Amino acid sequence: MTLTTLARTLYLDSEFGVPQELPKAGSTLENPYVYDATARELKAMAERGLVEIIDERVSFRTPDKLIEQLRFKRVR
Repeated sequence: MTLTTLARTLYLDSEFGVPQELPKAGSTLENPYVYDATARELKAMAERGLVEIIDERVSFRTPDKLIEQLRFKRVR
């Protein structure tokens, strides 16, 4: 049995070279900690050359400095 993360699902569902915004409303990503964890996983995928991070916004309202917005595109 293989577990698929939200980030991997978003990656696999995205088209090559098309900018995607990590969705927030109406999904499990409405929770800021789940959103941040998924965004950080996409950033790790960028380090492996799978995606390119186009834009990122971090919230400084909390001591955790959570990622609150992320845009990426699939490159591999």
